[in-house]
Amino acid sequence: MGIHKILSYNVNGIRSAASKGMVEWLRSVNPDVVCFQELKAMPEDLPEELRVPSGYHAYWHPAEKKGYSGVGIWSKQLPEHIEYGCGIPEYDKEGRVLRVDFKDYSIMSLYLPSGSSGEDKQMKKEAFMSDFIPYLQDLLKKVPRLVISGDYNICHQAIDIHDPISNKNSSGFLPHEREWFGNLLDVGLVDSFRMFNPNPHHYTWWSFRAGSRGKNKGWRIDYHLVSQTFSSACKSHAIHADAVHSDHAPIELVLEV
Repeated sequence: MGIHKILSYNVNGIRSAASKGMVEWLRSVNPDVVCFQELKAMPEDLPEELRVPSGYHAYWHPAEKKGYSGVGIWSKQLPEHIEYGCGIPEYDKEGRVLRVDFKDYSIMSLYLPSGSSGEDKQMKKEAFMSDFIPYLQDLLKKVPRLVISGDYNICHQAIDIHDPISNKNSSGFLPHEREWFGNLLDVGLVDSFRMFNPNPHHYTWWSFRAGSRGKNKGWRIDYHLVSQTFSSACKSHAIHADAVHSDHAPIELVLEV
């Protein structure tokens, strides 16, 4: 048995985050696995410290469109298997799902579409949501010890958003999106943060506008969801709100496996 520290980080452009000291910060935290979302870069365009980081195996699933989406995983341990994408071409071309399988468990870096920029984007988000649950149900049969880490672009409960009243019609907090997130948990996942912290005012994303981060007017949209059969391995969960390389905070899950 051993302790595994997993970080998930929507970097909102990995080169931008690196220019603000992200790599040095990661070295100080010393995670065993890092799941990245919103790379906005092709692997071949990354500097060496990101593309082949010292002490880690690095895997990338970028979007075909340059400067858009994309997920990645750094891992100290060599995986037994790497799964690029979810097998649905329209999502895989956008670089939204990447999974690594170890002997004792599997971890996925996930980046759900955002619907905040218009109706077409919201429709794409909801199509992904509709297709993801049956994909997950099948996946859990094959890899029952699973952690899905990433940016879900949804606040599940009222305590996950700074102003649930004024945002009730906002993408990311729509009633049917929240219901979908509940259905995701019903399939067999646990929100690991809520295993350890039942309190409000803990967020992972803040708008760049109006000093939202300084006022802690945020949303909790980044999660480590863990399969119920594996949730006893969870030992702690933290939000690193002091890390300011992105408009998201990195989130940390510690497992004992």
